[in-house]
Amino acid sequence: MTNILAVSSNKIWRNDITGLRAVAVLPVLLFHAFPEIFPGGFYGVDVFFVISGYLISGIIFRDVLANSFSYSDFYIRRIRRIFPNLILLLVFVAVWGASFYLPKNLKALEGISIPVLFSTRILD
Repeated sequence: MTNILAVSSNKIWRNDITGLRAVAVLPVLLFHAFPEIFPGGFYGVDVFFVISGYLISGIIFRDVLANSFSYSDFYIRRIRRIFPNLILLLVFVAVWGASFYLPKNLKALEGISIPVLFSTRILD
């Protein structure tokens, strides 16, 4: 029997939750590939949000119990985790759009990409 916990740099990694995340992504991928056959892809998104809420709540509760919770530290950790991937995605989309879009469509892509940086949903 394998251990469901792995410890890495003072963090507990739950292999069972990683597996649930992988399973939650499947309905979303199937929906995007075959929307007529798999219409319930949003259920995977719901499960993924529940898992994320569970993990984030655990982080907050642990910090509160240790009297070390700080909103600024919490959001700084979220930003450090999310922003590198966000920037990579935006650069990829910009390069891809510049390479394959017609000028009219590229202007529309620009109108979508720039506001993403200032969206309040980024910190959720």
